[in-house]
Amino acid sequence: MKRIEIKCIKKNDRNSPVERITHVGGKNNDGTNWKQTTSKTIQQIEAYGWEFFVTKNFREVKVIVAVSKAGNKYLKTEADGYEPNNLLSLPECT
Repeated sequence: MKRIEIKCIKKNDRNSPVERITHVGGKNNDGTNWKQTTSKTIQQIEAYGWEFFVTKNFREVKVIVAVSKAGNKYLKTEADGYEPNNLLSLPECT
């Protein structure tokens, strides 16, 4: 199973708490950056069983696929008792 750490996010409006995350990213083993759409990440989780995670307070927190009230899929982290949301608190991808 492939496990990948997410280290950054991209949103259309970085300061909006309700704006959807459009991309996630991180570092490859060779030190280069990667970035991809959340749609691709959702597909990799659902179709291939890949695991994505973020590191918060030295702990890995799993990223999961959730569904909004409107039926749209999006990424979020499993509940870990920390605020703010682990994904939303990540820095902006460059």
